[in-house]
Formats: sequence, C-alpha cells, structure tokens
Amino acid sequence: MSNFAHVSNDYFMTVEEYIQLKVFARQDGALLALLWVGCFACYVMGMNSPTFSMFAVLLLFLTPFFVAFRLRNFRDYGREGVISFKRGWGFVVLVFFYASVLFAIVQYAYFAYLDQGFLLDSFSKILDSDEAQQMLTQYNMKDEMSQSLREIQEMRPIDLSLNVMTTNVLLGMLLGLPIAALMQRKTKRIDS
Repeated sequence: MSNFAHVSNDYFMTVEEYIQLKVFARQDGALLALLWVGCFACYVMGMNSPTFSMFAVLLLFLTPFFVAFRLRNFRDYGREGVISFKRGWGFVVLVFFYASVLFAIVQYAYFAYLDQGFLLDSFSKILDSDEAQQMLTQYNMKDEMSQSLREIQEMRPIDLSLNVMTTNVLLGMLLGLPIAALMQRKTKRIDS
C-alpha cells in the first residue's frame, strides 16, 4: 500500500470529485445542446435565407471555443484552478455526450413531427441546380450523390438523430484532446 502513497491525485478520483465532474458536465452539456439547437435552427432556416446559413456556420465553429471556456470555468471554480489532462479530457467527452443525447432528442422531434421532408426536398433542389450538376459531373460524383440522397430518404427520424449523436460523441472525443491539453494546469495560479 505504501507504493500508492506518492501517486498523484490525477490517477484516482474520489466519489465526490466524480459526482462534481458529472454535475458540471451535465450543466455544460445542456448549454452546448442549446448552442447546437440554435445552430440547427439557423441551418434549417438557412435553406431559404443565406444570412441564417452564416449564423449556423458561426455557431458551429464556436463549439470548441465554448467547450474550452466551460472547461476553464470547471477548472477554475470546480477544481480550484487545477486540472489534469485526463480529467479535462473526461470532462469534455462527458459534455459532448450529454449535449449529443439532448440534441438527438431535439433532432428526432424535428424530423418526426416538424420537417415533413423539408430538408430533403431542399437538398434535392440544390443538387438539381445547374451549378451543382456541373460540379458533380466535373468531379464524377453524380451517381454517388444520388445514391447518398436516396439512402438518407430511406432513413427513419431515429436513425438520422442517432447517426448525428454518434458523430457528435466521436467529435467530442477528438476535440477533447487539444482542448484538454490547452486547459490543463498542474499548479494553482497565484494572482497578485
């Protein structure tokens, strides 16, 4: 047992620390889900208005910065200014997981009850435009794009939302690496 006396606290988490991590991650996951819902709403409205499309892209690119800000908040207020890379990465993964679950519920509700084929019709119109047809022909992707659109049309709302959820969780695992690396801090900062 004496071999473990010198092991850093980074390797073991107490029950209270684990509960604290999950509470902060749930709250921040709910906030991230709200950001994504706003992004998705702008994306849907952007099918008819380019201004909303720009807002959707902006909100999407804010995601890693928002999560880094929330991790910094957790580090400074929940962890008293100290957080290891592994704990930071775990926090980011949990935030993305909770946000992905909430966002999948919202997307399912949208596709099951509100969309009525609007997005797929919009995609079809875009792909049928002269510019898109020329580009797809130039890149020899016309058949692949048509096949992809047919496959998406055959998917149920639950399938669409679960695919997006899985993608978001995996994205969180990848984005969590640089975010946790940037936000880790081994010692408390002394403000003078």
